Amino acid sequence: MLTKTKLRKGDTVIVNTGSEKGKKGTILDIDKKSGKVTVKDINVRTKHVKARKQGQESGIIKVESPINLSKVNFYCDKCEKGVRLGVKVNEDGTKSRFCKCCNEMK
Repeated sequence: MLTKTKLRKGDTVIVNTGSEKGKKGTILDIDKKSGKVTVKDINVRTKHVKARKQGQESGIIKVESPINLSKVNFYCDKCEKGVRLGVKVNEDGTKSRFCKCCNEMK
């Protein structure tokens, strides 16, 4: 099942729930099939990596894990909070997103 979302890669989002509540970050990747989003510096986990090739280093690296799409909201700079987005169709037929609180185009 594909999840329909108005969020895009590169958008600034704020986390609603969980241990990361209130933190902001930019979207690195969206997986519409599973309904998960990867956000920079949010839900960071440590991963033990083994060297696979000659000369490659092994060690412990930090990796952002995906979180559920329903746990994040778009962050509006004007409202300074997490908001919902709407879509308006312009006169020339193109679509544009807007903040449902302040009606500012995004």
